[in-house]
Amino acid sequence: MKRLVWLSVVAIVLAALAAGCGGSKSSKSKTSTTAAAGGKGGTMITLANAAPAGSPDPQVNYTLQEWQFLIITHDGLVAFKRVGGAEGTKIVPDLAESVPKPTNGGKTWKFTLRSGIKFSNGKTLTANDVKATFERLFKIGTSPNAGSWYNVIVGGDACVKTPKTCDLSKGVVVSGNTVTFHLTRGDSEFLDKLTQPFAFILPADTPATQLNLPPAGTGPYKWVQYAPDKQMKVVRNPFFKVWSKDAQPEGLPDEIVQKFGLSVEAEVTQVEQDQADWIANADSIPSDRLGELSSKYSDQVHINPLTAIYYFALNTRIPPFNNLKARQAVNYATDRSALIKLYGGPKLASATCQILPPNFPGYEPYCPYTINPGSGKWTGPDMAKAKQLMAQSGTKGMTVKVNSDTTEVDKAYGEYFIGLLNKLGYKAKPQFLSNNIQYPFVQNSKNKVPFAYSSWFQDYPAASDFLDILLGCRSFHPNSNSSPNIAEFCNKSIQTQMDHAGQVGITNPDAANKLWAQVDKRVTDQAPWVAMFNPKLLDFVSKRVKGFQFSPQWYFLLDQASVK
Repeated sequence: MKRLVWLSVVAIVLAALAAGCGGSKSSKSKTSTTAAAGGKGGTMITLANAAPAGSPDPQVNYTLQEWQFLIITHDGLVAFKRVGGAEGTKIVPDLAESVPKPTNGGKTWKFTLRSGIKFSNGKTLTANDVKATFERLFKIGTSPNAGSWYNVIVGGDACVKTPKTCDLSKGVVVSGNTVTFHLTRGDSEFLDKLTQPFAFILPADTPATQLNLPPAGTGPYKWVQYAPDKQMKVVRNPFFKVWSKDAQPEGLPDEIVQKFGLSVEAEVTQVEQDQADWIANADSIPSDRLGELSSKYSDQVHINPLTAIYYFALNTRIPPFNNLKARQAVNYATDRSALIKLYGGPKLASATCQILPPNFPGYEPYCPYTINPGSGKWTGPDMAKAKQLMAQSGTKGMTVKVNSDTTEVDKAYGEYFIGLLNKLGYKAKPQFLSNNIQYPFVQNSKNKVPFAYSSWFQDYPAASDFLDILLGCRSFHPNSNSSPNIAEFCNKSIQTQMDHAGQVGITNPDAANKLWAQVDKRVTDQAPWVAMFNPKLLDFVSKRVKGFQFSPQWYFLLDQASVK
């Protein structure tokens, strides 16, 4: 996942928090799924060190920081349900009256727009706005995913080649209040892609150049300021009326402001003193301030699980881990509780053996690499089983380079596995690289990395975003720095099952998710990774904030919390 780059330092911060928490109330996970409490009105003040990276244009920006504002100022044809917990991964109709079923083998999607919806500039939403939005997505020429997510629309490939003359008249067909998308192939994730801010509908007359302020939208708020050296601000949209509480409920604060430029020390102090309400970059809170959060402000600390995974990839194409039993041996021997302790403790991460994270489509608890495999959860290492498999593998005595980056916690993971592999009978050596080059290095097969650290965060809740992207045959690109399948894993039988699940998902997502659960188990049995744990995230809010909700997709739902 590209848009969560700030999470690269979260482990150090959470580790410090755990040390400070001890047995306090703040160490408990507070995943909120309840309705917002408190009254309407007031100004919510949020804080960040700097403005979101890149342009503020909604079809260009790729940061969660701005997306948390865009989801309350703009809408797509469909949306993720605006609630906390697992329900927040469900797709519901937004500007469209309903979520359509595709036809023509998943290549045709027909949407009917709701009537009477207006933009924040007073203009009424029409089907022509939808067509113009998708053409603009290509015309601006700098949208990160136009050529990878949306070029599946008929005419999309031509628009990638010649953006300025983009014509989607055959791919986005308008008739009255209906919009029909014609795709070049069936895409089971097309609806997921329509939920993203890149696909939020803009007025047809929005210029096809990058903007300094997001244009008019249809949400309960509208943008009035984006000053990268000062702040960004949204206020109530006077033309907004609730058409779907699931997709776009009315917001509680009258205004939401994010101020830039304060030191994190100052941010913590302002939230403690109720001068501000939330720190957007809470992962960078100085460790010397975390103890007081635990002891004095425990009720204002929220720790929630992320749909993400930390893992070490075992290279399935080179010795010693081209041997299945060797890979399984390392999995059985791994003490995931020791790795979680390095991260910050069990209150900040949950052990896992499988690929898909909890609260995710296709997830069913599964863990064969434990002393109690029948429970579906990891309970402890099984060293006896590991040694048995090692003996059967015939790989004892081989040299293994353990690759990680040089940041404090990630390096500690590598050092743990050096000790473990040596204990199993390998000759393990470190290969620790600076953080900015480690990930592309381990992706490139010419570097022949046998054992490499990595992590992954979702773009949207689809099982393929983990299983196919990270472990599918087509995701391995030899001699390339852009090869996310670090394990170089390719099982043709499993790939066929993945492809089938993708096709089923076009018309029957529930059935597809059952198939993805089977894929998850089959891949886990092949042990291309040592899956370590699923991390959690810390949010620190003021006493004024009531009704905190955490969405698996959008994280803290700013508009659904009250500050009055």
